[in-house]
Amino acid sequence: MAGRGIVLLLSVLFAASVGVCHGAAAAPGPGYVTVSTASFVTAGSASTCNSPDPVAAPTRNGTSAVLRLTHRHGPCAPSRTSSLATPSVAAILRADQRRAEYILNRVSGTGATKQQQQQPGDSKSAAAATVPASWGYGIGTLNYVVTVSLGTPGVTQTLEMDTGSDLSWVQCAPCAAPSCYAQKDPLFDPAQSSTYAAVPCGGAACAGLGFYGDGSCTTQCGYVVRYGDSSNTTGVYSSDTLALTPQDKVSSFFFGCGRAQAGLFTGIDGLMGLGRQSVSLVQQTVAAYGGAFSYCLPTTPTAAGYLTLGRPSTSGAAVATTQLLSSPNAPFYYIVMMTGVSVGGKKLDVPRPVFAGGVVVDSGTVVTRLPPTAYAALRAAFRAAMAAYGYPTAPPTGILDTCYNFTGYGSVTLPTVALAFGGGASVTLGGDGILSFGCLAFATTGGEDGGVAILGNVQQRSFEVRFDASSVGFKPNSC
Repeated sequence: MAGRGIVLLLSVLFAASVGVCHGAAAAPGPGYVTVSTASFVTAGSASTCNSPDPVAAPTRNGTSAVLRLTHRHGPCAPSRTSSLATPSVAAILRADQRRAEYILNRVSGTGATKQQQQQPGDSKSAAAATVPASWGYGIGTLNYVVTVSLGTPGVTQTLEMDTGSDLSWVQCAPCAAPSCYAQKDPLFDPAQSSTYAAVPCGGAACAGLGFYGDGSCTTQCGYVVRYGDSSNTTGVYSSDTLALTPQDKVSSFFFGCGRAQAGLFTGIDGLMGLGRQSVSLVQQTVAAYGGAFSYCLPTTPTAAGYLTLGRPSTSGAAVATTQLLSSPNAPFYYIVMMTGVSVGGKKLDVPRPVFAGGVVVDSGTVVTRLPPTAYAALRAAFRAAMAAYGYPTAPPTGILDTCYNFTGYGSVTLPTVALAFGGGASVTLGGDGILSFGCLAFATTGGEDGGVAILGNVQQRSFEVRFDASSVGFKPNSC
């Protein structure tokens, strides 16, 4: 019975959302949602893939380019990734805390090295290419991956998708342990690609690396990237053909050819940087895709999500859009203004200045971090609403201090949580965006009120999150 309870608690991470397509029951009243525990599925316990080939292609501006998107440990996972060990909840939350602390320090300027300012590209409308995103983990946290092809002939590479960094990289052959860690796909071998070129010193591309340059250029341009959890990669800045899909190719794509990696990388072949700086994939492809992209993070291991380069269609549900801000200390992050939080349909009494530092929309942070006063108000309101249903509480799990034991329950009723943003945008979360690991999936920033917050990927799941040069938008029930 104890083992069954643990599985059920962990399975809340993948709880079905409130939409019909995610299997939620009818809500008992305004401001609440009832979710069947039968829909709580973990990657390890799921046995049936609900997204068989071919995956339906989301249409964008009359074009579509889709790659299969799967949970790394679920039944839809490709064989090369399905054998990866699932990290423990404790390990996930420890790494998540390191990443969150790094982001908060960068934006606030505490211990941060300033990076080169963004050089925005052309934001004109263009065709769109849709690339798959998969549940995965890398750089120590539960993140998402896409599968692309690099070089000529193309070599399949599974890359972590990261909105919080710019430079894309893969591990390159020859490279033996411990300089390179084990990965499931073959190492990219630049000697076998007819379109590969190392970036020389002294050129514009090498100079454009800015903060990412290793400072020791002799003949070939070197790069270095250090992440918030102390992971790092170094190697040769290079260019080659990147195939997002067989129909959507990026010639002379600049990336890091990794020769030495260290830290918490696990199973992935590298990273796809989607930040705001000129070296990111978004800015490198601005002529083709207009500097816009969007993604939908899947809610369960049996579902599919996607990453789209280009402007998505505006059909279907309304999109809540808010203005994109900038930070002089961290111009690569996507920051918007949060203005309030509601629980059970009632807005919490939190002064607006508490949110003055803005919120980073980050694909790599797991749970959302709120300023202390906002988190305390959210926690108190959520606990009071849950107490009315008599659910037994459970001990804290790492940074998560509001946890429950749903063993034996056929369904659970949750108060809705809504986040308000600048410009009147409001996002109402489903059950999958409220609970994770059996706990309220929010935590405090640990800093002062008025400081920066972080919108984690748990709260983004099932929304199409849209980015362009001036705004961030949220479209519900998109995957």
